[in-house]
Amino acid sequence: MRDPFFRPPALLVKAVQPLAQSLALKTLPLHVHEILPAFCIYELINRMVSPYVSARLAPKTYPQLSRKTKINWNVHFVSMVQSCFINTLALWVIYADKERMQMSWKERVWGYTGAGGMVQGFAAGYFAWDLFASVQDIDVHGPGALAHAASALAVSMMGFRPFVNYYGLNLILYELSTPFLNIHWWLDKTGMTGSTLQLVNGIALLTTFGCSRLIWGTYQNYRMYTDIWRAVQNPGELPVPSWLAIAYLASTTALSGLNFYWFGKMVQAVAKRFEKPNATQAKKKK
Repeated sequence: MRDPFFRPPALLVKAVQPLAQSLALKTLPLHVHEILPAFCIYELINRMVSPYVSARLAPKTYPQLSRKTKINWNVHFVSMVQSCFINTLALWVIYADKERMQMSWKERVWGYTGAGGMVQGFAAGYFAWDLFASVQDIDVHGPGALAHAASALAVSMMGFRPFVNYYGLNLILYELSTPFLNIHWWLDKTGMTGSTLQLVNGIALLTTFGCSRLIWGTYQNYRMYTDIWRAVQNPGELPVPSWLAIAYLASTTALSGLNFYWFGKMVQAVAKRFEKPNATQAKKKK
């Protein structure tokens, strides 16, 4: 399936070509026109759209927030827009791209479709913005967020070799839980902690997180590990460099481990908001 977005400008392709060749990112010039606008749009949302909209949707809360909390609020706003957009785009391509459905293990490792590359390009644009925002406000986001943004961008850029684009698109569906995570955070900041709405949203958050990241994600990682192992065992004309296999598997395994850790923390956080006062006091006494 071809990239349904407009064709990249010839001058932009020519400008990026030397970098793409030096880093062995063959398909990068075909999608740089999706990476750059995504980065700029997310920065525009962060700087202008979120402050304007948030001040009107939450006039009693947003203007009174501290600098650090406002920065976090705006980042959640960008995250909400991005996750809704990229989830919709990824689900559409997974459903509509018939070429993907017929891929063999070799094509799942080294294959490429324009539509899949488009999703990867928009995702890389967000991760580039996320890294930029983490560096710019390191005092707010901390080194953990910086490391996460850097690794996510590195993994997404590896896909432009191309490499396991098939699974990169599937794993983007981790983001299905992100809208509910953002809503949970906003409910805390707007004085709705422990409300019925937060309970319903909390159930949706834990359900989507568990299904998309723990069940779906673990299954896709297993399939990806199997295909990469086949490629390593049968190099042929397209050998998998050992550093690439190790780097990709290490990063995805680490992220999977973090997903299980975060899920446990989220269960505790959601449960804590709905503990009865008497039960909480009893725990403190113990």
